[in-house]
Amino acid sequence: MDTKSLKVACSSCNLRELCLPVGLNNEELGKLDSLIAGRRRIKRGTTLYKTGDPFTAIYAIRTGFFKTEVNTPDGREQVTGFQMMGEIMGLDGIVQDHHSCDAIALEDSEVCIMPFDRIEELSREFGTLQRHIHKIMSREIVRDQGVMLLLGNMRADERLAAFLVNLVQRLHARGFSQSEVVLRMTRKEIGNYLGMQLETVSRTFSKFVEDGIIDVNQRHITIKDLEALRGLLNTPPSSHCNSPS
Repeated sequence: MDTKSLKVACSSCNLRELCLPVGLNNEELGKLDSLIAGRRRIKRGTTLYKTGDPFTAIYAIRTGFFKTEVNTPDGREQVTGFQMMGEIMGLDGIVQDHHSCDAIALEDSEVCIMPFDRIEELSREFGTLQRHIHKIMSREIVRDQGVMLLLGNMRADERLAAFLVNLVQRLHARGFSQSEVVLRMTRKEIGNYLGMQLETVSRTFSKFVEDGIIDVNQRHITIKDLEALRGLLNTPPSSHCNSPS
């Protein structure tokens, strides 16, 4: 497909309110339409960008699911996040003008390409876009802080509960069910992200099933008691007697 046929109209995209600022007038929406350089399709298991790649654009996920990961000094791969449609990727490249992680598609996906020099140009024209970019960057900082909290202060069941609750909330904001979730990532990848051994992840899933909180059929998760999952996150510190890993 040529670039013209891949052109995206932000003003008519059903994900616009998730990945772009609201409250823009028609003129500003027209300028945002011109911001999108095209779409790119990423096959499952392939990378959108790799560590060290030059930073030229950020990406709005139109369809699909991604993970980001870094290589640790001792050669291990560490999952740093999972991203879904309506979210922005690539902000890690702003600091040093090259990407500091790998972005890998967990299923066949499609992204909208937004050249960053064009974003900077339009941000100077209307502050709404600039504020929105700042909000996105702030959200990434808050998310990183949340991961540090998971790894530092929560036991295994709390970590997995927090992960599932967050996933359900993000999917629900995109019109999906609050009770049915299909995991795009493996249990090993979940464990890597949460700082848990694979066996601990599997054991914790089984415990949630035994407690009547969820049902599991391979990667299909049915949330039977969302409030019970949320309740695990409010357990008094004195009851933290299990190992987090």
